[in-house]
Amino acid sequence: MEAAGTFERGLAVLRALSADPGRRLRATDLVRATGLARSTVDRIVATLARLGYLRVEDRDVLLAGPLMELGEAYLACGGLVDAVGPHADRLARALDETVSVAVRDGDGLRLVGRFARRRTMSIAFRVGDPLPADRCAPGLALLGPPAASGVSTPLASTPWAEDDQLMEPGLIAVAMPVRDGGGKAVCAVSVHSHTSRHTLPGLRAHALPRLRATVAEMEKVLSDPVPPPASPALAVDASRAAKQELGAEYLQSLARGLAVLVSLGSARGGLTLAGAAKATGLPRATVRRAILSLERLGYAVAEGARFVLLPRVLELGYAHLSGRTLGDIVHPHLVDQVARVRESASVAVLSGDDVVYVARVPTRSIMSVDITVGTRFPAYATSMGRVLLAGLPDEHVAAIEPRPLTERTVTSPVDLMAAVRRARADGYALVDQELEEGVRSIAVPVRDRHGRVVAAVNVATHASRVPTEDLLRDVLPVLTETAARMTADLALIRHPLT
Repeated sequence: MEAAGTFERGLAVLRALSADPGRRLRATDLVRATGLARSTVDRIVATLARLGYLRVEDRDVLLAGPLMELGEAYLACGGLVDAVGPHADRLARALDETVSVAVRDGDGLRLVGRFARRRTMSIAFRVGDPLPADRCAPGLALLGPPAASGVSTPLASTPWAEDDQLMEPGLIAVAMPVRDGGGKAVCAVSVHSHTSRHTLPGLRAHALPRLRATVAEMEKVLSDPVPPPASPALAVDASRAAKQELGAEYLQSLARGLAVLVSLGSARGGLTLAGAAKATGLPRATVRRAILSLERLGYAVAEGARFVLLPRVLELGYAHLSGRTLGDIVHPHLVDQVARVRESASVAVLSGDDVVYVARVPTRSIMSVDITVGTRFPAYATSMGRVLLAGLPDEHVAAIEPRPLTERTVTSPVDLMAAVRRARADGYALVDQELEEGVRSIAVPVRDRHGRVVAAVNVATHASRVPTEDLLRDVLPVLTETAARMTADLALIRHPLT
């Protein structure tokens, strides 16, 4: 099997899975979708699962969170969203409307940034979604209206474009192109709303002045010279060890091709062949074959001596994975943890002075802790609550007035502050029967891409069954590994999670 062909076959499987991620596919479905032999599909799935890009559950093949690093490589390579994103986010907050950033993708458009406001009537665009270029405001802003489209405000006569329910009944938008220092329109910024909130003239009056000012700020940022990328660090080919361990089931050329794709996002503006070879630890000939495949499939292009990724990379599962909730992201990791420690596990977030459960995987036993998603408990009396409080300033903790829930509950504000500070220093919290008699739990923090504590993961058990020393010796290391995997997945999420 020729190396570049193996890489392209692997990408074909990822495209097939990404085309309808809501449907659970098995290997036989992938054979039909791709036309590949069953043995080839099995080896591709095994390799992608080893890389963490796929999960196999009851023979169903599912996209997994780490696959987002392919799309993140494109976003980092261009640097566009990092440059204009903060301005788009401020615009969304100022207008209290959803703002998006879209770029050209071949003859169409693709959404690369979304800054949403929470509403009952929400706009369900996801980063990575393709957009119909001739029926949306950003498409009209970047490409101009098609002939005989009936659009009353063509780009040639006005500096903005409008969408009066062209894409969907009730959805309206105004958009403007954003140009780089050379005058090239590199993206379009749109303000979206619903006819239940605004008429199109009303949205124009509400949004256009701030939209103009924001676009001017973005263009100023894009006109600033980009510093030359640092030379990539010398890497070691990570596929060698996996190949030695798994043998023929592991497609080393597929893993190497994906490593090359990811490496092109390690520097804004892409990498040269030599730079990609250095960043991956691969021979230049191997890198060249992978890049030729990426060019052939429309995932990369040469810009001078450098190779840059193109928006089409986002079709590889990014839209589906970027649209997941916090519960969706952490649930597979909870399943794995429960399989290892055979005790119930949960993830919770802080809501005021309570913890709220967002994910839970129970075990089956005669005595079990009866908790469901949505359950609320006072944070001061739970292990997850203390871990979450440890991520806040002491002033917040000092304002809490604990009350007794059992004979063991910490009710002294001084003692509570000491317990929270201990959890901050130790990196975990263990609470023994303070919430309810017989319930013993241990928790560690989960962090977002900025290092902030956004959730906690715990193991809860009955005190008569698992001593505290067993929790510390046997469960805490597994819990810490689980939190690290969750944190790694959350590092790929750019938007606030629900």
